[in-house]
Amino acid sequence: MERKNAWNTYKKEDLKQLEALSKDYMDFLNNGKTERECTELLVKMAEAHGYKNLDDVIAAGKELKVGDKIYANNMGKAVMMLNIGEDIVGKGMNILGAHIDSPRLDIKQNPLYESDHLVLMDTHYYGGIKKYQWVTMPMAIHGVVCLKDGSTVKLSIGEKEDDPVFYITDLLPHLADEQMKKDARKIIEGEKLDLLVGSKPINDGDDDHQYKRGILKILKDQYGIEEEDFMSAELEVVPAGKARELGFDRGLIAAYGHDDRCCAYPSAMAMFDVEHPAKTACGLFVDKEEIGSVGATGMESHFFEDTMREVLDRMGLYSELNLTRCLRHCKMLSSDVNAAFDPLYADAFEKFNASFSGSGLVFCKFTGARGKSGSNDANAEYLANLRAIMDKHNVMYQTAELGKVDIGGGGTIAYILSLYGMQVIDSGIAVLSMHAPWEVISKADLYEAYKGYKAFLIEG
Repeated sequence: MERKNAWNTYKKEDLKQLEALSKDYMDFLNNGKTERECTELLVKMAEAHGYKNLDDVIAAGKELKVGDKIYANNMGKAVMMLNIGEDIVGKGMNILGAHIDSPRLDIKQNPLYESDHLVLMDTHYYGGIKKYQWVTMPMAIHGVVCLKDGSTVKLSIGEKEDDPVFYITDLLPHLADEQMKKDARKIIEGEKLDLLVGSKPINDGDDDHQYKRGILKILKDQYGIEEEDFMSAELEVVPAGKARELGFDRGLIAAYGHDDRCCAYPSAMAMFDVEHPAKTACGLFVDKEEIGSVGATGMESHFFEDTMREVLDRMGLYSELNLTRCLRHCKMLSSDVNAAFDPLYADAFEKFNASFSGSGLVFCKFTGARGKSGSNDANAEYLANLRAIMDKHNVMYQTAELGKVDIGGGGTIAYILSLYGMQVIDSGIAVLSMHAPWEVISKADLYEAYKGYKAFLIEG
């Protein structure tokens, strides 16, 4: 059962729309390298499309009704959007759920030290990474430093052409004989992912920690940050540089953060482009998926259902029974990426059930590990319904597993939402080199995901 390559189906107008979407997506990636930055961008986009802050609605004592568009901001790290349609209790919602956090390195709370004429910062890796991939490349620092006076310093250093960048060193091949004998998981150990941030001593007549004090002076003079302020900072180390078109034909996009912003962005655009859905449209853009969807801003928090309580209350419909009915009647696309078949590593895939770059939106009936452990296993009836919707709207799609059965696996937020009794399936974009500092997707798959998400909101 072969699937067509989407590029072979496009007419001139399709290609024009595809390129416009890809350009805007690359801009989104360039300006949204952290979950905080993505949240800020999504809120601005939502407000530009007529969405109102739910907190403002509640504070003003206003009612909500069919046709209203609202958003809820969870601690500046996650966003929920609603475009209210008919009979939210009896029909539920069509939900697009994606995550906006990505694998990275986090700077520790007591990070700065000097050693042998160099100044470094301790880091702690976030999410599943191959540690050896994160060395010897330009890095940027993004995040916030919260001061005791209640103010917040926002940082984004390493992205502008005249910014300095940062770096994690590696051992030269000439001296790496013992290192190269190690298991790949130990070639670079977590505590060796320290960020090189300086080398010039401060010339003030005091030889004590003059290299570290030189960096602290810069932090104080340029950003108003003291060393102890790192205790209340959230600083993320990510690859420096902009998303780039890849290949002579420019059909691919290489960038940091495709997982899972390549699903979040088309989900948001689908929300904005479906003006009056018959059934309530919901967009969930959450944090912490890469470390298990935990914490106050992850999908396992009560933010989603608590927000729905507030919405139902503003509509005069709130009861726990109505909430239960609403959530049970929902349908969801858990919009997360899949592993694209890579001919260089064909042994990791079962080719007949792999996703391919350029073949469109990927539906993954189950994720999990090996014997479907930890998986949401979608119902066949739901898959049949989605097939009909995608075919009606001429969306190119494919089905896939996440690699060979015994090799490994993965998970998404799908299983969490399925606990409410709603129909949920994983759907997303095929990614080459997933979780690497730079990942790769097809522009065609980005376009088909947007079309598929929009069709789902209209017909689901």
